[in-house]
Amino acid sequence: MDITQEIISDILSIAMKGGADYGDVYFESRSSFSAQFEDGHVEKIVNGTDSGVSIRLIRDLRTYFGHTNDLTMEGLRSLAEAVGRAAESGETATVNLSRAVPPVDFNIELPPESIPPERKIGLLRDADSVARGQDERIKQVTLIYRDTNKRVMIGTSDGTLAEDERVYTLALVQVVAAEDGIIQTGYEPVGGFAGFEIFETAPFTEIAEEAARRAVMMLSARKAPAGRMPVVIGSEAGGTMIHEAIGHGLEADLAGQGLSVYTGKINTCVASEHITVIDDATLPGKRGSFRFDDEGVPAQRTVLVEKGLLVNYLYDRLNAMKFGGRSTGNGRRESYRHRPIPRMSNTFIAPGTHSPEEIIRSVDRGLYVKKMGGGQVNTVNGDFVFDVQEGYLLEKGAISEPVRGATLTGNGPAILSAIDMVGTDIGFAIGTCGKDAQGVPVSDAMPTVRIPEMVVGGALQ
Repeated sequence: MDITQEIISDILSIAMKGGADYGDVYFESRSSFSAQFEDGHVEKIVNGTDSGVSIRLIRDLRTYFGHTNDLTMEGLRSLAEAVGRAAESGETATVNLSRAVPPVDFNIELPPESIPPERKIGLLRDADSVARGQDERIKQVTLIYRDTNKRVMIGTSDGTLAEDERVYTLALVQVVAAEDGIIQTGYEPVGGFAGFEIFETAPFTEIAEEAARRAVMMLSARKAPAGRMPVVIGSEAGGTMIHEAIGHGLEADLAGQGLSVYTGKINTCVASEHITVIDDATLPGKRGSFRFDDEGVPAQRTVLVEKGLLVNYLYDRLNAMKFGGRSTGNGRRESYRHRPIPRMSNTFIAPGTHSPEEIIRSVDRGLYVKKMGGGQVNTVNGDFVFDVQEGYLLEKGAISEPVRGATLTGNGPAILSAIDMVGTDIGFAIGTCGKDAQGVPVSDAMPTVRIPEMVVGGALQ
């Protein structure tokens, strides 16, 4: 059965019996294609669709939630009545919906569903050939292609009907190189809220070549020195540090429950005056973008930290109700099977006033981070540790020899407060952010920055 505005209005009216404080109906129809290419051949292809509806009510700040993939009127009515009963039903309410106008639009030039599977596989095969041809020490190449078209329709008890179509295209490559018992990997993804045209501006063969170059180069790199030293993180490193060191801590559920080092810090200084942190879901082509969030709130640009001062958290509707804020359009969910929670979209440090070259020249001896790896953070106290995927020594104001095995350890507020130079450039990285057993597409970014002193893990000299 096709889900229409009238059907959503009807089942929301049934669920809203008894006057819940808020309710919404979330419909999702998802089609996806993915392929994995390994050891020179196609390892796996998955192609499918999934559709379903969830109903969520909020009453006295408690959530009542259910979902179904039975899209018959009988199935939807049964779900609405069950959720309504759980929230103490009474007389039928009537909800009239009006269609919301998106605050931003995105153009998809080459919808992935219009591209033959053979061309998608060819993309991986060509990249595999390029990566393997870089060096005989390359032992393994794994490539993944994935595209998703997700249509959502959200009806809310405040009378809003929001519709969005989200097209995500992603490809990634991992290269393993080995020599004399040393094993190194190179990993590179490319993707966004975009169609197949993304590979015109970011050819996947070049992405594969870069991953292979990094894996091979790190074989001969010496171990990174350990100790306290200046660290310059380049814009190419992506925004992993900002995502982990402060982003999660500014999500209103964690901050409101006292599970964040930034709890109760609104209008206090949490970073240096050079730092402005923004979350912006309206950026064209970025992996964390959307027209409406998963609660029907328009996408928006939210300043979180302004010149070092904490000015806002990231709110969904429930936490805005709990803590007296306003939804910032950050209520997100993995699918119709999941309830919405506060999540980042595209989160970044705004560019500053120093040129990247000036920042590098300012360091006599330290570490330059060109590419970040994975990381972990304790949101309660802000402590974090990150791997460095590609790093170099800084010597006498210049980038010197590569080093491997470096880690960065520190405390989010302390490191952000210590940053004293912020570059005019900016570079984005992409990922799928996990939280509460849900994954959502995000991107993060930062300019080149200088941290005067940071704990670097590596080999003792």
